[in-house]
Amino acid sequence: MDTPSEDDLEQRYKARLLNEASMLRAASDLSSTDRCPVELDQQSVGRLSRMDAMQQQAMASAQDSRRHARLVAIAAALRRLENGDFGFCPECGDFIGTSRLDLDPVLMRCVSCAR
Repeated sequence: MDTPSEDDLEQRYKARLLNEASMLRAASDLSSTDRCPVELDQQSVGRLSRMDAMQQQAMASAQDSRRHARLVAIAAALRRLENGDFGFCPECGDFIGTSRLDLDPVLMRCVSCAR
């Protein structure tokens, strides 16, 4: 398998990673009110409605945690692009492969080491 140059890898994946990070940040900003604490006001919100609101808040918080984890992975992939380590498995040193990176450019390991 031919290993692409650093410039080819950067050109192929940097814009995609930056775009995904921007979309994740925007989604997090849009959902910030969904993660706010649910107010205890028995007059305006019934018990079941409040429980539903608390469940929605918990789901929004969990989704934001997943977005944050993905942003951390994207930042690490961008650092690897800058350092020239992007696309190479840290365990065996082999090139991960463009088909695998096309599926998810934050992947760090080749198929063999990922098993």
